[in-house]
Amino acid sequence: MTTKAQAHYDRWEDVTREMRTQAPDVSRGFGAMYQKLMGDGALSLLEKELIAIGIGMAIRCEPCIYAHVAKAVQAGATREQLLEMAGVVVTMQGGPGYVHVPELLDAMDALGL
Repeated sequence: MTTKAQAHYDRWEDVTREMRTQAPDVSRGFGAMYQKLMGDGALSLLEKELIAIGIGMAIRCEPCIYAHVAKAVQAGATREQLLEMAGVVVTMQGGPGYVHVPELLDAMDALGL
């Protein structure tokens, strides 16, 4: 059975390629900002990715959750770190954050974490 996270990962490269083709200015503008801000600085890349996942869960953005879980895993995040971050989201937001923990679990499973 293909989960929502696995379906996202299977399609995301094609989706973003099409977006870059049809909306190149949007893609270039966002890409430049992302590259500038999402690297190591006073906060590590991993810390920034954990923040991004938390925000994605808080604003209920499934593609954000899936994208940033993958990037956090690439930056070295452990399952324990991701679950602890989810606990912070639930603490700060309650039910609306809690209902997006399954997407985090789905993403980790799809990534083999």
